[in-house]
Amino acid sequence: MTVLQENYNCVLKNIEEACKKSGRDPKDVTLIAVSKTKPLEMLRDVYDGGARHFGENKVQEMCEKMEQMPEDVNWHMIGHLQTNKVKYIVGKCALIHSVDSLHLAKEIEKQAAKQNCEVPILVEINIANEETKFGIDRTEAMNLVKEIAKLPHVKIQGLMTIAPYVEDPEQNRQYFHQIWQLSVDIKNQNIDNVTMDILSMGMTGDYMVAVEEGATLVRVGTGIFGERNYNI
Repeated sequence: MTVLQENYNCVLKNIEEACKKSGRDPKDVTLIAVSKTKPLEMLRDVYDGGARHFGENKVQEMCEKMEQMPEDVNWHMIGHLQTNKVKYIVGKCALIHSVDSLHLAKEIEKQAAKQNCEVPILVEINIANEETKFGIDRTEAMNLVKEIAKLPHVKIQGLMTIAPYVEDPEQNRQYFHQIWQLSVDIKNQNIDNVTMDILSMGMTGDYMVAVEEGATLVRVGTGIFGERNYNI
């Protein structure tokens, strides 16, 4: 087993532990290997170790990797998505995590209608109101969900958040709990064309706490691939 495969398995074991601690079934949590900026050989290595869900931040990079990786990979768009790039990934990626405006949702609808496909998305919430992060304020979430729900080719499946960078993951527990509570509140509205089955939250530094608070997708990059080199 390679180092990357060991890392991947270690994260899976930690998810299991967090599930055990919170009385959840580990099958309800999916690990996304965040492979942005990483070369193909590293993705293939982790794929060979069992990974089938990969997360990318940039459309071009994801499309290039898509062409060269096995067809059974589920690709997750987790970075900020510009409207002019939507046409390149509609119908190709498993889930778009980062929808934070009606404008973007309408472009996804337009491109999905052209291809006659349905596009699963998550609404991105800026839960800590950080100026440097994308996502909408949680107070605006209900209205945005109701508006996007009117688009027939766009399927809201839950919420996504990027919690603050903290030294102690416990500091983010409150935010993960708030996202979970928000998803419950939205679910209770019984809005047509909306499910709240997915909570994408938790990264390398805090995914165990996120799982304890209800995450169904965790996005781990550094914990699997090591530190990113932004200079390549």
